[in-house]
Amino acid sequence: MPVSIDSSLDVERTQARILIVDDQKLNLIVLKSLLRQHGYSNVVTLDDPRQVEPLWKQQRFDLMLLDLEMPHMSGIMVMQALGRIEIDAYLPILVITANTEETTRLEALAHGAQDFLNKPFNPSEVLSRIRNMLTVRLLYKRMEEKINERTRQLHETRLEVIRCLGRAAEYRDNETGQHVIRMGQFSAHLARQMGLPETHCDLILNATPMHDVGKIGIPDRILLKPGRLDPEEFEVIKTHTLIGGNILSGYHEEPLITAHLIALTHHEKWNGTGYPKGLKGEEIPIESRICAVADVFDALTSVRPYKPAWSIEDTIALISRESGSHFDPQVVEALLNGMDVMLSIKKTICD
Repeated sequence: MPVSIDSSLDVERTQARILIVDDQKLNLIVLKSLLRQHGYSNVVTLDDPRQVEPLWKQQRFDLMLLDLEMPHMSGIMVMQALGRIEIDAYLPILVITANTEETTRLEALAHGAQDFLNKPFNPSEVLSRIRNMLTVRLLYKRMEEKINERTRQLHETRLEVIRCLGRAAEYRDNETGQHVIRMGQFSAHLARQMGLPETHCDLILNATPMHDVGKIGIPDRILLKPGRLDPEEFEVIKTHTLIGGNILSGYHEEPLITAHLIALTHHEKWNGTGYPKGLKGEEIPIESRICAVADVFDALTSVRPYKPAWSIEDTIALISRESGSHFDPQVVEALLNGMDVMLSIKKTICD
């Protein structure tokens, strides 16, 4: 038979991480012994409240039994410290104190205590309060996990739609869907080489595949023309940046915000001669400067219907020559320093 929610909670309660903080060691011994007798197996005690904060960061306890009047650091001060760690989070704190004043109780509750007991305490009441608080805590964690999982699923769905739209644009251009996958990996690697935070690198990984989505709006007679484009046709091709920007405009969540910037500005040049806006230097978003190098590197080293693949040496030579004119010199330096990984990505994600 399936395990009931109550039964599974019973198991989780006995395995919950419980911290007892009291400067009187006898109180620690009594409370820990009481909990052990009733099946709670994961109980930690501290008689120095100054040790709570570093230990909490390591373990994130499911429940804390906290005295208020202690040397070095009061229980209120402990709660204030934890409140700075667990911002907007539920603090599972049961205060057990000999202080019976109403103002003390109100102050403790105001600083995050969820329940309050006075010493000397009734063992049965302590156990009941602990059981109730752990039930709330564990149900809260379950709900939090479900919300996080649902959020993760929605994020993954959004990313897959982005990847599919990016691949659709590449297929229209007689390229393979592998190009957009490589673009994400190349760009994220270059971002890491430049020392960008990992969260930013991950954002670039997921946004860059949308760089050419605007090609969806370019007529086939121009997009698929086998020969050289005349000046008028090239002006039409250049509008794919504006089309891509329009397709991805109006969104207020990542990675679509960054994808919009990349689609719009990845053909801008460091010296200001790019399009569509003629942005110069650091006016160009860093994500687009990275994308520009990754795009040219992949385009030159890949076989296309209108050209053979360039050698790595010739590709590096061209990109190096264009450093400071077409490309951001820092991105070019990142490419040169991280070439081993670039080649590994190219070999692993091949057409």
